[in-house]
Amino acid sequence: MNKKEQFQIELSYIKDPQKREDLAYLIEHLPDYFFVIPAASTGKYHPEYAQGDGGLLRHTKAAIRIAKELLDDPAIGDKYTVQEKDLMLIALAVHDGIKLGFERSQYTRFDHPLLAGEFIEKQKEHLHFTEEEITFLKKAIASHMGPWTKDYDGNEVLPKPHTKYENFVHMCDYLASRKCLLVKFDQNNNIIG
Repeated sequence: MNKKEQFQIELSYIKDPQKREDLAYLIEHLPDYFFVIPAASTGKYHPEYAQGDGGLLRHTKAAIRIAKELLDDPAIGDKYTVQEKDLMLIALAVHDGIKLGFERSQYTRFDHPLLAGEFIEKQKEHLHFTEEEITFLKKAIASHMGPWTKDYDGNEVLPKPHTKYENFVHMCDYLASRKCLLVKFDQNNNIIG
């Protein structure tokens, strides 16, 4: 199964066909490790489904599904345009895509949100996003860690979310990391239900 086939359901959530194609391109160019590593090496900050082989993939799918469910609720979703919804879903799909860096370090890179933005920037000649859309994606991804902006040495590395889009992406990632919210997956890493 190629990389984008593992995201067929999530790709179907993107309304704009061109943006769906761009996300498929980005997924195909994610590092191979993205599809096999756990969401975190210790398991301290993620639920059971995000641990073990494929855990990061499942965490990402859970964040996207949470976003879709929230955006399908008119009380929430009607506050965003179709373009904004697509971009937030795309940001969630690649927010942890470079979690171990471009060269695959042994541990999570604290600056991985910035690296994911750099990844999009490096691919932009193959994509159809406008400069404004690339900026939107980079900011939403860069701030997905929410209030956790300081690295292990106490240096301020990441921005906090400021816009409603950045806050939404952070919220979905945060919820997908809560141990009390369980998401069920089948043997193909697809969400059940």
